[in-house]
Amino acid sequence: MMALTHRLDALDDGADPFREQTGPGLAVYRHILGARFCFASDSQALLDVVEATYGGLPPHQLAASAEFHIELRLVPAREPMAVGEPPLPQVQSGAGLISAVMDAANYAILVPGQGRALIVASADMLARPYHLRYELIEFAVFTLATRGQGLVPLHGACVGRDGRGILLFGASGSGKSTLALHSLLQGLEFLAEDAVFVQPDSLLATGVANYLHVRADALRFVEDEAQRRWISHAPVIRRRSGVEKFEADLRAGHGRLARAPLKLVGAVFVSSQSAKDPDALLMPVPGNELAARLCADQPYASGQPGWPRFEQQLMQLGVHELRRGRHPRASVDALRSLLERG
Repeated sequence: MMALTHRLDALDDGADPFREQTGPGLAVYRHILGARFCFASDSQALLDVVEATYGGLPPHQLAASAEFHIELRLVPAREPMAVGEPPLPQVQSGAGLISAVMDAANYAILVPGQGRALIVASADMLARPYHLRYELIEFAVFTLATRGQGLVPLHGACVGRDGRGILLFGASGSGKSTLALHSLLQGLEFLAEDAVFVQPDSLLATGVANYLHVRADALRFVEDEAQRRWISHAPVIRRRSGVEKFEADLRAGHGRLARAPLKLVGAVFVSSQSAKDPDALLMPVPGNELAARLCADQPYASGQPGWPRFEQQLMQLGVHELRRGRHPRASVDALRSLLERG
């Protein structure tokens, strides 16, 4: 860990952690989560990973403009790539810094107060783009955008129409991704599948609509052959939980991505239980249960500064539980009814 310790010591001494970069290098600029990000690197391979992650996305902008800078540095592989997954990143914070460390050659150092981050990756991580994207690059992007813009980071999905959006909450396996998929295939605007970021005062929601992760068993409800082929021919990723899913690129043109942040008009808890009455899938969550249920479903977000304001506004809008009908189309119809009320 000597290399990482040296970088942290330099920060503690007030030095610039980006001072070692020489020459113009290469840079990619993207609008992500309402802000402008600059990704700079001397490695085209790392910038190719950035482009695969954030290229072709609708350029969302929020009312307050913000700009962030991320430097990516590629270092040689120090030893043959180990079999299996890389170490789980260990997150630490203090002295104005946040770090996520896999090992001495793969880590991210963030300085949220300056809107900057450094990501170091070894050459062998290029063969593991899933972990590089989600556990280092996305960690930096999400954290800088959240801290720098005062957003509430939610674990959930969001779909909508005509600029209005509905949040989809629910435990793993509840069917959020399947519902998000069918919402997309049936014409709703797609904002995000797994992570949604909300301005607590305006209730404007943004996200990254790059990939949709779908279990193989969800394909039984996809009747269009072109849509089935789009998903079934996508790469398969294996999450640390062991669950395998297709990683379908949403930018392939099989639906409508939200062109701008969506104004939230409600939320639903997606349930894995089937509705007793197939014509009554939605049930309001009682007001006296809602605060506790929201906090239990969003343990990280509920500790963020903007949570009280967000929770207050969402409770005024109303939150429902959505149980399963005979086909995902029925659940999408229920979401449409909520969007029309909004």
